[in-house]
Amino acid sequence: MDKIRAVIAAVVTVATSAALLGAAPLTPPAPAPTAERTAGTVQAPWPHGTVRTVGKLVGTYADGQLLTCSGAVVDAPNGSVVVTAAHCVHNPGEPRWEEAWFVPGYDHHGTANVARVGWRVTSAHVESAWKRGRLPEALPYDYAFLTVEEKNGRTIEEQVGGNRIDFEPVDPAKRTVALGYPAAAPYDGEALGHCAGTPTLLTDRDTQKPNVGGLLLESCDLTQGSSGGPWLQDYDAKSQSGTIVAVMSVGDDRGRVLGRPLPEEARKLLQAAGGTAVR
Repeated sequence: MDKIRAVIAAVVTVATSAALLGAAPLTPPAPAPTAERTAGTVQAPWPHGTVRTVGKLVGTYADGQLLTCSGAVVDAPNGSVVVTAAHCVHNPGEPRWEEAWFVPGYDHHGTANVARVGWRVTSAHVESAWKRGRLPEALPYDYAFLTVEEKNGRTIEEQVGGNRIDFEPVDPAKRTVALGYPAAAPYDGEALGHCAGTPTLLTDRDTQKPNVGGLLLESCDLTQGSSGGPWLQDYDAKSQSGTIVAVMSVGDDRGRVLGRPLPEEARKLLQAAGGTAVR
């Protein structure tokens, strides 16, 4: 991932540099002392513990390496679909993980236990433009859908519920909550974090081409491991779900993060993951 981060940092900018937030190693740097953070940003734990429709994705590679990302359960005909970032599956031209598990409502479960408590991923669906592309040009396709197995005869959506998806065009004027499991300092990936605000829809007047169409939140302290996490509008505390308008894609070291909305063409991926047509 260091190579990929360097490529993106050198080429793609919101105003200066940007880097992938996801694919954090499972042994992150030690957390900083509580309430200490450089650059004046604020730590952002989710104040309500967990969100049962949002969780942590853990993948394992053939060489023993592990990664963590974030994701969310979405409404689908088969009740077994999770949305995340494409770079949480693989980077363009690189192999994906061999096995992966998604743990909804993850809360200090410990990564050693994900195979026991998580839902095994049975298939991953990314755009062909991501598979064949190169970074940073492929960043507009940085979204993916995962199909997960049933457990004890129940789907993951039957167990925890699901979020709706609002495909492009989305409304950037509404309050939006970005959720994920930051794993790089000062966090350890064991608890849900968040940022909230009214995002800016980036145009070609604001940024370089790979970022156009993305949603920008500023003063956000989420770190690696947050990638793939949902950007929710109309969050309902009772159902612990909302409307997904983007997934976490990239960020920089100045507290700016970019969410990637899902274009209309992404419906075909959701159909492939969800088992039938999605309207």
